[in-house]
Amino acid sequence: MNFKGFTQDDFDVFAIDGLDNRMKAIQENIQPKLEFLGEHFAPTLSTLTGEEMFYHVAKHARRSVNPPNDTWVAFANNKRGYKKHPHFQIGLWKTHVFIWFAMIYEAPNKADFGKKAEKNADDIRSFIPSHYVWSGDHTKPDATPFSSMTRDDFISLTQRVQNVKKAELLCGVHLDRDTIVKMNGDELVHNINSAFETLLPLYKMN
Repeated sequence: MNFKGFTQDDFDVFAIDGLDNRMKAIQENIQPKLEFLGEHFAPTLSTLTGEEMFYHVAKHARRSVNPPNDTWVAFANNKRGYKKHPHFQIGLWKTHVFIWFAMIYEAPNKADFGKKAEKNADDIRSFIPSHYVWSGDHTKPDATPFSSMTRDDFISLTQRVQNVKKAELLCGVHLDRDTIVKMNGDELVHNINSAFETLLPLYKMN
């Protein structure tokens, strides 16, 4: 496909009422773009990580009532799924596009990763830019800029991942919709590629 990036119409999908109507719009408008990004970046991430990476476009198959408020494509070194593994994501909420490195609650080694992140807190501060954001919950659109976190704030986030079953650790970039709609496809791909290169040391840490 000729990838032109994301449009206002793509973001407006999340204002559509009803599970069936919103899912139809996601499948028609957004999933082809996520498939393109999956096919494009799986080889790139395979080269960066040194592991064969597979992409997984979110299907939202378990939903029966509430329509999804975000959607994404995830990349992991497992062909069958990504949730139990450290992974990367590209996706969008109605307000922004996110590009994540993620350790979510299903990952059995997330506590170990939290320990490594705590131990390497100063190194992480040196290679993750201050405008990147952190989150402890992938189901919420909000995230905290690294620039506004103290060292103690960051340590608390890493310790929570070690001690709280539902806690998560995500780091990446948020690009607001007004910025995204001004980008063409090549510009967006460049931004995503740059983010993945920046986040790679976190993946290598696991």
